[in-house]
Amino acid sequence: MKKDNRTLVSKFILLGFPIGQKIQYLLFGIFLLVYLLTLGGNMVIIKLVKTNSRLHTPMYFFLVNFSIMEIWYVSSLVPKILQDFLVSSKSISVPGCIAQCYFFFVMGSTENFLLVVMSYDRYLAICNPLHYTTIMTPQFCSFLVASCWVVSLLGTLLPLIFGCGLEFCGSNEIDHFFCDIFPLLKLSCTDTTLIKIYFFIAVCTVMFSCFIFTLVSYSNIIFTVLKIPSTLGRKKAFSTCGSHLTVVLVYYGIVIFMYVRPNSRDSELDKVVSMFYVVITPLLNPFIYTLRNNEVKGALWKALSSKVVFKGEKLFS
Repeated sequence: MKKDNRTLVSKFILLGFPIGQKIQYLLFGIFLLVYLLTLGGNMVIIKLVKTNSRLHTPMYFFLVNFSIMEIWYVSSLVPKILQDFLVSSKSISVPGCIAQCYFFFVMGSTENFLLVVMSYDRYLAICNPLHYTTIMTPQFCSFLVASCWVVSLLGTLLPLIFGCGLEFCGSNEIDHFFCDIFPLLKLSCTDTTLIKIYFFIAVCTVMFSCFIFTLVSYSNIIFTVLKIPSTLGRKKAFSTCGSHLTVVLVYYGIVIFMYVRPNSRDSELDKVVSMFYVVITPLLNPFIYTLRNNEVKGALWKALSSKVVFKGEKLFS
C-alpha cells in the first residue's frame, strides 16, 4: 500500500535473538515447559483457595486475582514467542502488534496495582488488626480488585487509540522478541512525541507511585513486627507477608533495572532482562507463594493427601 509515495508497512518482523535454528528448537521446549508450569502453578493456587474454606480471606482473594492476572499476562505473549521459535519468518501484523503491546502493558499495570493492594492488606492485618475485618469487607475487596483492572484497561486505552492512528513506513524490523512500545514507535513515520510523553509519564507515575506505596507499607510492617516481644510472634507475622515481599522485591528489582539504567533500550541485555519479567518471574511467583506460605503448603498437602487416600480406598474397595 502506498501513500504520498511512501510504502506503508502492513506487518512487522520480530528479530528476536540472533541464534541458530537448533537452539531455537531447544528454547521452544524450555519455554513451553516454563509456560505450562506457570499455567499449572497459578491454576493450583486458584483451585486451592476455591476449595479450602480456611483460605477464604482477603489475602487469598487478592492472590487468586494475582494468579488470574499472571495467566493472562503470559498468555498474551508466550504463545507468539513459542510460534516464532518454530518458524523462520517471525512476522506479526500491525494491528496484532499494537494489540499485543496494549495487553502487555494492561497486565503490567494491573500487576503493579495488585501488588499495592496486597501490601495494603498485609499492612492492615499486621499494623491495624483490630480494624482489619471492618475495613477489608468482601465488598471493599471486590472494589479494590475491580479498580485495579478498570484503571489499567482505561489508562492504557489512550495510547491504543493513538497507536491505531499511526502509520509505519520504511523498515519493518523490530529488534525485540515481542512488540514493546518504544521499538514499535521508533518505526513510525507519524509524529509520536505526544504518545511518548504520555506513555513515559504514565509508566513513571504508576511504577514509582506503586513502588513507594508498597515500600512505605512494608516499612511500617517491619517496624511493627520488630516491636513484637516474642520471637515466635515475629516469625508468625513475617510468615504472613514474606511471600508477597519476595515477589515485590523480585518484580521491582527487575523492572527498575530495566527502565532506570541508562542506554537500556535496543540492546541484547535489554532482551535478556525482558525475558526474565515476561517468562521467568510469572513462573517463580506461584512457587514462591506455595513454598514460603505455610497455609498454602498445608492446603496443598491436605489436598494431595485426600486424593491419595481416595485413590487408595477406590483401589481396595
